[in-house]
Parts: sequence; C-alpha cells; structure tokens
Amino acid sequence: MRKYWVIQRNSFSYLIDKKTLIAIFVLALIAFVSMLVSIGIGELYIAPWDVFTALFGYGLDMNQLIITQFRLPRVIVAFLAGASLALSGAILQGVIRNPLASPDMIGITGGAGFAAVTFLTMFSDESNNLLISINYLPVFAFAGATIVAFLIYGLAWKNGVTPIRLILIGIGVMALFQALTTLMMLMGPIYRASQATIWLTGTVYGTSWKEVKAILPWFIAMLPILVLLVRRLNIQGFGDDLTMGAGIKVHRERFLLLMVCTALAGSAVAFAGAIGFVGLIGPHIARRITGSSFGGLFPASALIGGIMVVLADLAGRTLFSPLEVPAGVFTAAIGAPYFIYLLFRNQ
Repeated sequence: MRKYWVIQRNSFSYLIDKKTLIAIFVLALIAFVSMLVSIGIGELYIAPWDVFTALFGYGLDMNQLIITQFRLPRVIVAFLAGASLALSGAILQGVIRNPLASPDMIGITGGAGFAAVTFLTMFSDESNNLLISINYLPVFAFAGATIVAFLIYGLAWKNGVTPIRLILIGIGVMALFQALTTLMMLMGPIYRASQATIWLTGTVYGTSWKEVKAILPWFIAMLPILVLLVRRLNIQGFGDDLTMGAGIKVHRERFLLLMVCTALAGSAVAFAGAIGFVGLIGPHIARRITGSSFGGLFPASALIGGIMVVLADLAGRTLFSPLEVPAGVFTAAIGAPYFIYLLFRNQ
C-alpha cells in the first residue's frame, strides 16, 4: 500500500504523506468542534447544533445576535492569533534549528509589547483618558515587532547570520525590551499600567468584526509565501553548507522567513496581546504528530495553536465567572512546565 500521494504538474511536484493528511484532517475537525463549543458556552448556553444552524442564518433571532455579533468574532480572532503564533514559532525553530525558539523567546513579541505600553503611556492625559483612538494600538504593536526583528537581524549579522548568533542576540534583545516595558509602565499612569498588564498577558476580550477584518488579511497573505518557502526551509535543516550547495541563498531565505515570522507574530500580538508559549508548544506537539517535514508541520502547528488559544479563552471566560481571566494565563500555566521539560530533554 502506498504511503504517499504525488501531485505533479510540469515542473511542479508535491509529495503528500497519507498519515499526515489524516492527522491534519482530525486536527481540523477538533478545531471546528472546539470553536462550536466555545461559541455556545457563556452566560447563555447555546447547544452546538443550535450554534451550527445559527451560523447559516437559522434558529432563534436571539441566538443569532449573540453568536454573530459577540462570540463568533472573539473565537475567530483567538483561533487566528493562536495559529499565527504557532506558525511563527515553527518558522523560527526551522530557521534557528533550535527547539526552544519562539517569537516570545527571542524578543519579537517583546518589541510589540513595548510599543503597545509606550502607546498607552504617551497618549494618556492626567485624567487617564487616551488622547487618540485605541484603534491605533495594533499599528504600534506591529511596528514594534518589525523594528525588533530588524534590530535582531542587524546585530546578529557578521558575514552572514548564523542560527546560534540569531538566538543569542534575540535573548539579549528580549531581556532589554522586558526591562524597557517595565520602566514605561512605572512612568505611566497607574490605570494604564493595569490595562497594559492585562494586554501583555494576552486577551481577546471585547473583540469585534473590525479586528477580524484586520487580522484575517495578514494571515491569508502569509500562507502562499509559506507554501513557496517550505521546501527550502526543509533543506536548511541539513546545515548551511548543504543548503548553499543546493543553490539556495541561505541568508536571503533566512531574512524572508524572519519577516514572515514577524508579520504573523506581530499581527497576533497586535490584536490578541502577548499570549505566551503558543509559539513554543504548538510546533512541538505538531512535530510529534506529523514529523519534522514542514509541509505537514505548518498546517498542524497552525491548527494546534488555534485550538490552544480558543480553549484557553474559553477557560478564562467560564472557570472563574463572572471574573474573566486573560487567555495568556492558561497558556503560560501549560507552557512554563513544558518549557522546563524541553530544557531537561535537550540538556
């Protein structure tokens, strides 16, 4: 029995592992069910079948209003943010060839967090009112992530960029921006400091269709780029010498992948806050299911990351009701022990 399917059209060919395809289908089904359950659970419980019918315009008007206007946008943003962070982590682990790499570990999300806290501090008056619209916060967060990515790449450059220099420089930059973020919170108003703390933890509270329309194009735009770069990323796992021998410009590819990683992580942090450890855990779980080939690893990582944030947000909304706990608290509670386990396993 054949274990692979081969798709070939002229100069284009693609190898699909059957087990990987089945695993991705199962993960997609789990993601769909998780989103249905999350949409239905709240102060007013709506059964999964009623949620499903309401999505197509059937059922009670009250159910349709609650689902389409309040719960569905929140769940979509949670899923897209988790998928983006997990994809970003998978890219970094491939580029740096280090299983401990993730956007929050090398400072990319830290740059976005610093920019967001700076926004809240600089544009607040003595009455704790924002002088400009809060809608500009995602723009600042994304700009911060991009600037930090360029800074890391520039500092790591020495006749090219090696994975070990990239991660060491990234850890140093992460520590720097964590300190700057704390300083900015101390300098700002107390009310803004508490607001910034909740945002830095990671939450999708108050999400509307406006956020969905903003994050979705970023996510969709990155997918074809990843499809084009996935084979070259697989080859990079064998080392720079072999990669260059295959005719691939290593440093250019590394820079492009780092920019894609920044775009995904920056958009996620901009609209959902600095949700930690998803970029670390998602790719690891996916690698155990699909193997190390990025053709299957990318979609599996995206689905697992999305499931993680959707379920973390569901737990934050329901376990301590009426108090709402940021989703990042639950991802950190799972991620921190797993990170220690990885340190042990990798010595």
